[in-house]
Amino acid sequence: MRPVHGLLAALVATPFVAGVLAAPADRPAHPVFAFQDPEIDESSGLVVRDGLFVTVNDSGDTARVFVVDPATGETVGRTSWDADPIDDEALAPAAHSTDVWVGDIGDNLADRDSITITRVPTGRGELSGAVASYRLEYPDGAHDAETLMVDPVSGQVLIASKGFMGSIYAAPEQLTSGTNELKKVGEAPGIATDGAFFPDGKHLVIRDYDSATFYTYPGLEEVGEMTLPAQQQGEGIAVAPDGKVYVCSEGVESPVLEVAIPDRIRSVLDGDPHHPSAGPRPADDVPATTSHDDDRSPWPWAIGGGALVAIVLVLLRALRPR
Repeated sequence: MRPVHGLLAALVATPFVAGVLAAPADRPAHPVFAFQDPEIDESSGLVVRDGLFVTVNDSGDTARVFVVDPATGETVGRTSWDADPIDDEALAPAAHSTDVWVGDIGDNLADRDSITITRVPTGRGELSGAVASYRLEYPDGAHDAETLMVDPVSGQVLIASKGFMGSIYAAPEQLTSGTNELKKVGEAPGIATDGAFFPDGKHLVIRDYDSATFYTYPGLEEVGEMTLPAQQQGEGIAVAPDGKVYVCSEGVESPVLEVAIPDRIRSVLDGDPHHPSAGPRPADDVPATTSHDDDRSPWPWAIGGGALVAIVLVLLRALRPR
């Protein structure tokens, strides 16, 4: 069934990737390093801890995470554990620890009875051994997901589903050895590919292939959106302890980029989470959540949509009985 999964993913991603190729970023991105390890070929999650970057490949890899030194881009540590993941798609830093949570939460066909998150240690060198894994179940049926976030204050786990209309789900604050039922707590951007909390625990960010949306927490009020730089297939975002934001992409030797948050959004993140204390709006008085939309051309999305229709028609013709 894996070839079908890949085909469906390509069909869904086509119009969004077309938009990525033409949508201008809010600000130029700063390349920090490129992954040098050829075994990091489908980076699908990112965490920044103690000056090191942690990433995970998505479906098809074994149960392992990579620790990378940004000074060289070389892998300086690996953690592996005894598991056979279905589709690892996300990483999140564990609260008050150097551990990370790994999200085996991908489900392209939305047919999994449950998903799994695993807490693993990270650091330099080769690490292995017993880990803690927990089963999660959605309250409203199966969903595909690539976004795993952890509240840095309480340690509660959040997941954002990946779909044209996404949702945010919260796990129980105390996970148990049985099946833990998720609870829907808000809406997520369509086609969410990753997300992360800010260190204060009062804000989080969720990305898709070409943009990032910022929210208050726990209110989940949208406070801003920015266009991200073009990437091969952007599926990772991380917020470092100092508040800097980094993004990564699938692909061998793919770069990790530092992105500058626009002032209109940073003023909200640095002050009261509600808009009145965020300072004046842009000169044209357009809310911060949409102020950059005028710079986007509809043509990339129209072209992408047309390409999607063409692919579907070709696929249907190819599958027609002869």
